[in-house]
Amino acid sequence: MRTLPIVLITTLSVSGCGAFLPAAGPSTTAVVDGADQATSEGTFARYELIDMNAAVVEALRGRSLDSLFASFGDRRAPAESVIGVGDAVSVSVFEAGSGGLFSGPLTVNSFSAGSKAAQLPEQVVSRDGAISVPYAGRIQVAGRRTQDVQALIETELAGKAIQPQVIVTVTRAVSQSVTVGGESVGGARVPLGTQGDRILDVIATAGGVKTPVNETFVRLSRGGTTATVPLTTVVSNPKENIYLRPNDNLTLVRDPQTFLAVGALGQATEIPFQAEGITLAQALAKARGQRDVDADPTGTFIFRFEPAAVVRRLKPGSPLLGTPLVPVVYRVDMRDPNSLFLTQAFRMRNRDMIYVSNAPFTEIKKVLSVFAAASQPITTGVRVGGAFD
Repeated sequence: MRTLPIVLITTLSVSGCGAFLPAAGPSTTAVVDGADQATSEGTFARYELIDMNAAVVEALRGRSLDSLFASFGDRRAPAESVIGVGDAVSVSVFEAGSGGLFSGPLTVNSFSAGSKAAQLPEQVVSRDGAISVPYAGRIQVAGRRTQDVQALIETELAGKAIQPQVIVTVTRAVSQSVTVGGESVGGARVPLGTQGDRILDVIATAGGVKTPVNETFVRLSRGGTTATVPLTTVVSNPKENIYLRPNDNLTLVRDPQTFLAVGALGQATEIPFQAEGITLAQALAKARGQRDVDADPTGTFIFRFEPAAVVRRLKPGSPLLGTPLVPVVYRVDMRDPNSLFLTQAFRMRNRDMIYVSNAPFTEIKKVLSVFAAASQPITTGVRVGGAFD
């Protein structure tokens, strides 16, 4: 073993001895060759290997992210609210004199002019959209403004009451409210004000957020459309702080964003990042960069599941397009100066994994250390009287 030439040792390490040595993961060659797995029945694709370049970064940048403004549009305040089914309505009737339908009798002895108003019991608008008013019958209120309902009741009471004047108040606006749930301090149905309420207004009314803002996402469902954006985006971009509409469902979701850093990196661990995202360059910096001695500059990989629509733009003929999510491995050649620009434009996503393979020379060092350990003399014997025989 001591006389084996270095060339032979190197040849052994390259030809397969490295497969039996401790390693943090596959080599660059193994990742590249593993995209197409050869079997006795032929070759099939296990994942797509894509070399990162400007065209790839631009295609990924075109991947649309959720936007509340893009999904729901209108930023104007809603039209004046109307009464709806399920709302609680209070009706007060005033008359010009005493002794009418809704006013008290004139009491001469006590010199009292009597009451000139009556407060009707609170009513919930029924499924037919109506409430009951004595001497006016069933009044259709659903879909109408309070002032319109007032005028309608006054018309129905004309000639029955003494110059009636009516005030209609919505005491509980169930139909003009949004549902707030998830990580809000006080999940509830929040009524919308007549001036219109934006997302942050409603969150504040519900008591705020229990979780860190940089880990919280806002999920808005309206009709058949749902969009999710980071809360930090709503806070920093007024365009995303849209007006809410009745019957919207607003859910605050905590989803810490992390990526995995493994292989020949300064730090191998799960690393959190802000909800608004980071670039690959920032991710490598958080992982303390590549170890110059151990890392293969051509072996920086990002493992990710991409939607089939994204892979179709990058690899139109991919045999893996039959699944909704396609396993993709992006490769970056850090020897190319242009890669420094690419890593600043490539956006990391939640649960991505950065893997940096060992440099070929690192594997050679492992083989050399194995042969050096094997070449050390081994002394055995039995100790007798302080000496070895």
